[in-house]
Amino acid sequence: MRMWFARIFGTTGNQMLMVAVGWQMYELTGSAWDLGLVGLYQFAPALLLTLVAGHVADRVHRGRIIAGCLVTQAAVAMILVAATEGWQIGEVHHSWASRELLLAVSVMLGVARAFQMPAQQALTPVLVPPAMLPRAMAFSSAGMQTAVIGGPALGGVIFVAGATAVYATCAFLFAAGCVLIAVLRYDHVPPPREPVTLRTLLAGVEFVWQRKALLGAVSLDLFAVLLGGATALLPMFAKDILHVGPWGLGLLRAAPAAGALLISAVLTRWPLERRVGPTMLSAVALYGVCMMVFGLSTSFVLSLLVLAVSGGADMVSVVVRQTLVQIETPNEMRGRVSAVNSVFIGASNQLGEFESGATAALLGPVGSVVAGGVGTLLVAAAWFRLFPSLSQRDKMV
Repeated sequence: MRMWFARIFGTTGNQMLMVAVGWQMYELTGSAWDLGLVGLYQFAPALLLTLVAGHVADRVHRGRIIAGCLVTQAAVAMILVAATEGWQIGEVHHSWASRELLLAVSVMLGVARAFQMPAQQALTPVLVPPAMLPRAMAFSSAGMQTAVIGGPALGGVIFVAGATAVYATCAFLFAAGCVLIAVLRYDHVPPPREPVTLRTLLAGVEFVWQRKALLGAVSLDLFAVLLGGATALLPMFAKDILHVGPWGLGLLRAAPAAGALLISAVLTRWPLERRVGPTMLSAVALYGVCMMVFGLSTSFVLSLLVLAVSGGADMVSVVVRQTLVQIETPNEMRGRVSAVNSVFIGASNQLGEFESGATAALLGPVGSVVAGGVGTLLVAAAWFRLFPSLSQRDKMV
């Protein structure tokens, strides 16, 4: 439970942080391109550090890696507190928060996440027996989605008091998560020392490439969310299309997680036992349809509804993918395989935010989201034929 609560605190803080950074960036620049750059600057370090982070997660105490990453994120939050607060000269307030600073801290967050995600994913299977892993993954995802719901909503409410209040709250949450991880105990057996070679670093990539069902599952998430994600553009939809303020942005960010939480609770009670492959692919197709409807919607209520459905569909895909990865990977390789999985997740999220910002600069936010939804549908249809070992997969094990 310590691990579960630590992940909730860390994820809540991260979600609040990204809501505040996105809104502050859009207020400073009014640019869809800059909103996309926030995602790109987080993804680049994750891509560059993937092989190293996976190797470290298989060599070093995973709890200590996570704690160090949470400390780094707390430091970022405090930097943003100081930058936004600025200084007062007479009646004039001066702030050194800028586009460049927000992009710089995005890089720092990317570095922290590069090491945190593989260590976090690889630690969960060590804490539960293999037979309980599908339920544990769904329960873990339920906690994560609770944080993803509460984080943006709480961030939007606190933002009324200013960005400084949001960043200070984030720092507290990261510190609390770090304390919980620091006192977590599990049996860590250091692996035998062996030279670090290119082959050992690439072992995770080779492992996934040789198992086509895993390759299909992780690449499906990459391309579907890369094309269909709309998170980076939510500030534009909230402000310019749906005409709601920071509180509305918080609800829009939380809506997918609300749907995901509901589905994760269902999967915790009734885990998928049959037709897991076709179910995953159908869920991705539903996600694409939801993104198309969201892009065309001018109703705040309808937008919240379809985002919630998209989150539920995405949760089905997440649980199937993560369970397949952990069940088929031996513990001594989980760090490196989880690092590969993390790159796909990061590419679909952070790089997807950049893609959304770039296409929105060309097509506008509505055109960007609708085109992405169509692309997601085409990917789901293509994966049915390209990865028969996934589309025909009946059971997890």
